[in-house]
Amino acid sequence: MKPLPGILSVFRFVFFSGMVIICAAVIGAMFLVFYTVPDLPKLPRDVSRIIETPQSIVYDSSGQVLMRLGERESVPLARVSADFINAILATEDHLFFQHHGINKLRTLKALYVTLFRPGRIEGASTITQQLAKNLFFSFEQSYTRKFKELLVALQIEATSSKEEILEAYINQIYFGAGAQGIEKAANTFFGKSARELTLPEAALLAGLPKSPTAYNPFVHYDRAMKRRDLVLQRMVNTGFITKNQAAEAAAKAPLLRKEKQDARSGSYFLDALVRELIQVYGENVVYHGGIQVYATVDSRLQKSAKMALAQGLDNLDTMIAIPAGKTPRPQGALVAIETATGAVRALVGGRNYYNSEFNRATRARRQPGSGFKPFVYYSAFASAGFHPGTVMTDQPVTIPVAGATDWRPQNFGHRFRGDMILKTALTHSVNTIAAQLVHITGPRAVMETARKCGIKSPLDDVFSIALGTAGVTPMEMAQAFSVFANLGRHHPPFLFWRVEDAFGRILFERIVQDRQVLDPALSYQVVDMMKAVVETGSGRTIKEQGFKRPCAGKTGTTDNYNDAWFTGFTPTLCTSVWTGFDRRQPMKDANGLGITGGRGAAPIWADFMLQALAGEPERTFPIPENIRFEQVDPVTGCQAGPDDIPKSTVIALKTGQTVCGQEKP
Repeated sequence: MKPLPGILSVFRFVFFSGMVIICAAVIGAMFLVFYTVPDLPKLPRDVSRIIETPQSIVYDSSGQVLMRLGERESVPLARVSADFINAILATEDHLFFQHHGINKLRTLKALYVTLFRPGRIEGASTITQQLAKNLFFSFEQSYTRKFKELLVALQIEATSSKEEILEAYINQIYFGAGAQGIEKAANTFFGKSARELTLPEAALLAGLPKSPTAYNPFVHYDRAMKRRDLVLQRMVNTGFITKNQAAEAAAKAPLLRKEKQDARSGSYFLDALVRELIQVYGENVVYHGGIQVYATVDSRLQKSAKMALAQGLDNLDTMIAIPAGKTPRPQGALVAIETATGAVRALVGGRNYYNSEFNRATRARRQPGSGFKPFVYYSAFASAGFHPGTVMTDQPVTIPVAGATDWRPQNFGHRFRGDMILKTALTHSVNTIAAQLVHITGPRAVMETARKCGIKSPLDDVFSIALGTAGVTPMEMAQAFSVFANLGRHHPPFLFWRVEDAFGRILFERIVQDRQVLDPALSYQVVDMMKAVVETGSGRTIKEQGFKRPCAGKTGTTDNYNDAWFTGFTPTLCTSVWTGFDRRQPMKDANGLGITGGRGAAPIWADFMLQALAGEPERTFPIPENIRFEQVDPVTGCQAGPDDIPKSTVIALKTGQTVCGQEKP
């Protein structure tokens, strides 16, 4: 029986269509090869040269080298534990000795998943392909680049032995904690050579390259151990070890090196910088991508900051009467930001980096106490129409709180002074008046002001926010107060100006941006009030220590004396200082008196700023055109007469604002 003509036609159509598709694919592949081959990097004769990428370097603001990243120590394959070699092969490419640079089945599977399962991308890189990546200093991911890597992998396989490829590969893997290459990793995590690694240790290390940060055993030991167990199971599945060997290894918990040697920077600033760079570019690029990073830190200011904080904390030890060598001791942090740009010029996160790497400048959220009041006063000016001459009464206050106990804030010293203008209230940090202001404006208005100034830490919608009960970092306080120094313009803080690749091509360059977030005239009124804090109020220690330049700021002290702050600024530099115990215990002197921000933090601020601004011209704060000054009675708020001048106070008023005769809120 002859096939029906219709079936023959369909068969011919399918056959010839298939041939056309195959031919098109072949022609397309040939075109892609001819198109990409001229752009392929030149392969070195010795495959080990592939991993000789230049080190990443960090420079300070003057161009001096601060740090080099990506140091490695290469070892021959014969000096590496067989357990590690088997573990890395089982994890990354168990058919390494059988393929010629490409695992065809894995490649087809990855292609299918990528094309037909939206949202999922599956990798298929062999060890040779991963090694080939080192020849490409562009960090973009694209199909063209992947194809180029594939072609380079074929070249590597054609010119090098499997042993040479594997040796180069294990010497370039990044394991985290600053350890690149298996020899450095073995020493960093276990204090031994790569030859001495046991199966439990080798399996743990083989699991780290997938995500060096997420599986860092110094930080996430349990997570690293779970990953280690997956590696052991993979070794069983691929025939490198037996189930009994895996079970025996899984029962052992490797002991990490007690004193971790993770190429520590020795600097809180550099730690923060590297952390941010890794978030943007990834650990592989940061540690062995040969990038050049131009940081914002001024080495002279950084040195001054470390000295001022160390001396100030030693003085605190003396005040608290802590014997030499006894712990715990008070800690501290200092952040200095250039007001005109947001560039971080100095950052110290503790008294001794090598005793504690925890960066209190960027990661410790502590209550700022009265240091939060400038946001309260600005909110009252902006939303309630108040000004520095508005009169309120310092008296016992009870504020109803829905569903909770009424709030009864107390002043420092439990004294009440009666009527006073708001400038006096901020100058002497009167709690009851700040509480009345937040009751009038509502906590949300204060929260909104703080957010506009750059405070990102969680803030609770409660009246006590007026007295700084929400935790913030010194970095946040420095950037927030710099908004007042800039008359309402906000510059986001940053740690580096520019990043270049290994060939000097610019990957990123900072363009200074600012945004008007607060009213300039109202901001100046707050600045003028904070100038009085330094001249005659809770921050007068600043002037007493010899800092005579125009400056403004605010002290902060928590009720239990756990935290002592001073955040202040000149027209060019804003600095925040925090001191306190890590475990939140009161700071009291030998006589039992609590240590305030004026005693514990302000002297450190003054010491640093005296050194930081030495030799620079003195500058005054710019005054908006719609600001005028009036001399008023600090109690009545009325314009001072000739006989009242000695006891009068000068206040800054915005056009349209008047004094005296106002009803008390």
